[in-house]
Amino acid sequence: MAVDKDKNSQILVTFPIEMIEEIEKFWHDNKLKNRNEAIRQLVAMGLQKAPQS
Repeated sequence: MAVDKDKNSQILVTFPIEMIEEIEKFWHDNKLKNRNEAIRQLVAMGLQKAPQS
């Protein structure tokens, strides 16, 4: 499936190994499709909890 580049942007992010292990645990525990989806969900959860400026 192709990515709609009008609605999405790809970025390269480097994570410490320990954080990747936590991301992958979240991925598998939540039975998500892939690691990218786990990262998107974790970022969305963090943004919801972040103070609004």
